[in-house]
Amino acid sequence: MVSDRRKQLSVLTANTGAFTICFAIWVVFGVIGNPIADEMGLNETQFGILTAIPILTGSLIRLPLGMLADRIGGRPVFAATMLATVIPMYLLQFATAYWQLLVLGALIGVAGGSFSVGIAYTARFFPREQQGFAMGIFGAGNAGAALTKYVAPTIVVIWGWQAVPSVYALAMLVTVVLFWIFTYPEPERAQVGQATFGEQLSLLRDPKVWKYCQYYSVVFGGYVALSLYLTRYYIMEYGIGLQLAALIATIFVLPSGVVRAFGGWLSDRFGAHTVTWWCMWSSFVCLFVMSYPYTEYAVYQRDGTAVTFSFGVNVWLFTALLFVVGIAWGVGKASVFKYISDDYDRNIGVVSGIVGLAGGLGGFLLPIMFGALVDVTGVSSTVFMLLFGVTGVSLIWMWWTERRAIVIQRAQLGDADYLADRTL
Repeated sequence: MVSDRRKQLSVLTANTGAFTICFAIWVVFGVIGNPIADEMGLNETQFGILTAIPILTGSLIRLPLGMLADRIGGRPVFAATMLATVIPMYLLQFATAYWQLLVLGALIGVAGGSFSVGIAYTARFFPREQQGFAMGIFGAGNAGAALTKYVAPTIVVIWGWQAVPSVYALAMLVTVVLFWIFTYPEPERAQVGQATFGEQLSLLRDPKVWKYCQYYSVVFGGYVALSLYLTRYYIMEYGIGLQLAALIATIFVLPSGVVRAFGGWLSDRFGAHTVTWWCMWSSFVCLFVMSYPYTEYAVYQRDGTAVTFSFGVNVWLFTALLFVVGIAWGVGKASVFKYISDDYDRNIGVVSGIVGLAGGLGGFLLPIMFGALVDVTGVSSTVFMLLFGVTGVSLIWMWWTERRAIVIQRAQLGDADYLADRTL
């Protein structure tokens, strides 16, 4: 008889490993899209669409997969989701036209739907006071984006981009087998299959769900979008080669994925609101600086001579700020889902699907908007102007619906009484 503790550790490890491979496959076009774009002569908008198509399908399928996982259990749904990507991933190497890449990319994107299944499946093995940390560890599978940044460029340089699909398809097939061996059905206490589809869909009318969607579209949608676009941004803005650009980009991608477990612990300790609030503010300040384009100034004196000077964010400052944004968003990804486990413990799968869908749609739309903005303005930093704006929207919404009430309550009770009241 396997103990509950052993099941928890086994399921958490297998789920996190599986999600890491799913995420690596989900964002693969962020690397192989660069040689494909050069080979096919794609413009920035076309490149943005190519990288974003898998994000779209992975996002749209999160809600139905989350609903299905709530009804029949996460284990079979997770395994089937992974299996569905093996053949289209393998066939990608034979694509010779842009439309073929888009179709196969859409099918590969199903891998991204694994999140809403896996996070609910993971949470059901843990008590509520440990769910934030457990979901944070599972969500650290986002580091699969860093895995792709490390592995795929090397394969591209040695064998060409066409070799990447074979390697990734084999990795996914092995992952499915290991996942099934080391996981178990949900524990009996898990409330699986009790809610009707109507009850599940009624959550779409809950304004809190939409608020969490907005938060997640920033911390996760922004993360996915930058994971896809950063390599290209470094190449365009700083003239760095593909391998080095992908390697530097992992300074954002890897910590942001790994720190999610720490974000889950912080959320369990200090609450979802406090952690999310400070994550938003940290990224807001950094994005303001990162969005400033290289600018030359001239000050004319009375005698007609001019004093010139310039300001721009060099690669070192940019990368340092990018690291801070990655940490903030990594913690924020966990804190948003702590909101969900606190408020919707009976419907974690479906609410995770809704919120994950919104975050994924952010990851789909933002790369396209990045490419379009660069095509129209010719200014690469407009990418971060856009992210600065959407982060500001989240801060305003959070202030109006959460923070303002806390400030008023503190003013009425005093800090000491407020903290005592929160404890009770």
